[in-house]
Amino acid sequence: MEHLDFNLAGKTSRVVFTDIAGCLEVPEDLPLVVTDQNVYDVLSSSFDQAYRGLVVNRGAYLYRVASGEKAKEWQSIAGVLQRGFDIGLGRDALFIGLGGGVVTDLTAFAASVYMRGCRVILVPTTLLAMVDAAFGGKTGMNFGGYKNMVGTFYPAEEVRIAPEFLRTLPESEYRSGLAEVIKSALLDDPQLLEILEDRHDQVMARNPGVLDELVRRSIAVKGRIVEADLTETGIRAYLNLGHTFGHALEAVTGFGTWTHGEAVAWGIQRAMRLGILLGVTDEQYARRVEDVLNRYGYRLAARGVDPAALFEAMKQDKKKQSGTVRFVLQRRLAKTMVQPVPDPVVMQCLREGC
Repeated sequence: MEHLDFNLAGKTSRVVFTDIAGCLEVPEDLPLVVTDQNVYDVLSSSFDQAYRGLVVNRGAYLYRVASGEKAKEWQSIAGVLQRGFDIGLGRDALFIGLGGGVVTDLTAFAASVYMRGCRVILVPTTLLAMVDAAFGGKTGMNFGGYKNMVGTFYPAEEVRIAPEFLRTLPESEYRSGLAEVIKSALLDDPQLLEILEDRHDQVMARNPGVLDELVRRSIAVKGRIVEADLTETGIRAYLNLGHTFGHALEAVTGFGTWTHGEAVAWGIQRAMRLGILLGVTDEQYARRVEDVLNRYGYRLAARGVDPAALFEAMKQDKKKQSGTVRFVLQRRLAKTMVQPVPDPVVMQCLREGC
């Protein structure tokens, strides 16, 4: 199995590239496997042999949460913790999060607080989780109707990647993950952006070789950033390109109305427009970004959404400092910055995007 090791604040986090059977192998410990109903159903039918090897033959315990963003709440995390206590797991317990970004986020959060921290391995089964949510050490849950407001920094000891999982992924979820791949390209990988532009048909056909390259390059971009700044005191904030807008859209429209990736794609386009309004973003570059987003079919207008409601949601953003929301903007490809923006300019940008 190939792997990459990242040093996250003195702790090694290993990303392993393997097949599904490799993803579902566990040590001799008796782990608590956390998954959701959709993943459970797919694995039970499509990958029966490998799945049985994890959950049945190896004696792993299983805890299922509901599917979807609404499961990313305290009730689910409390359920994971209670299950660990009920089966008598100690401080050396191993939690395995098997699923999309919701499952990996809440499993890692539960592990970070179980007896003040136990072991955790994450097995992402969606593109979004592979390239973003599962790797990098952020854990969390939604709170008060807002995205990821409660959480910890707790890198998994291992993240296991099998692009084969993506063959059963619904189209909407695949495109949701592609938005994060696009973001990675804009931040620090010009060649990845060219792949997205020039090999669109292969990307959408989920060509195995292309998928492997998308995932590896996206992880490499994030790895370079989080190794330098695990706890987001500096450049890690760049990973939030499009997210201040996107998280507000998710909160205002109700989680699940827009997928996370759809909301981020809309947010990236709004960030480009905001940069143009401020005179910091190159207009030719912004058009290139919009062309890519259009090519992959993202909605770039949030029709019927109240700009004022979006603005109010932004005020709850985690990236604010001294009460001021800061926005991730770009001058051009791989040239990113974070800065506060006057409220009237933000409102103009929101009105144009709704």
